[in-house]
Amino acid sequence: MWTSMDSPVGELRIIANRTAITAIEFAGPAPAGASPHSSMSRAAAVSLGRPVGDRDDAHPLLVEAVRQLRAYFDGELKEFDLPLEPAGTPFQLSVWEQLRGIGYGETASYGAVAARLGMRPAASRAVGLANGRNPIPIVIPCHRVVGANGTLTGYAGGVERKQQLLDLEQGALF
Repeated sequence: MWTSMDSPVGELRIIANRTAITAIEFAGPAPAGASPHSSMSRAAAVSLGRPVGDRDDAHPLLVEAVRQLRAYFDGELKEFDLPLEPAGTPFQLSVWEQLRGIGYGETASYGAVAARLGMRPAASRAVGLANGRNPIPIVIPCHRVVGANGTLTGYAGGVERKQQLLDLEQGALF
């Protein structure tokens, strides 16, 4: 089942099973700077070819997800409280869990995420690949991961969206 909502970063499609959010997709064509390896790109391509279930704007889980996302975009919510069920490898799941530990308005480098996983900074490439395959962006804040020198690197939703999300969080802190 799924629903969609307008947001400052474009239309979002929220997908869930009966008990948890499984994906959030940026609707429309992938913008410049979008990662070609992202699960969102694959999920969007798959969903264009076949339904991912019925649209259900009234399901309580989807209603709550939309409510929390709106509160986030309004600067009123800094930490999501939604049941999540991202599909991925054990390594990807461990990376995505680490992303949830990066606080609102903060950033971390790929190397720092690797270090939190007990890996050498050289594992930052593997962390970057897992980060780019995050199926639940915004809620699992992959936009908060930046290059070692603080530069914005690829983002499945496009670097412009990544910048918008980081700006939104910085603006809400002050």
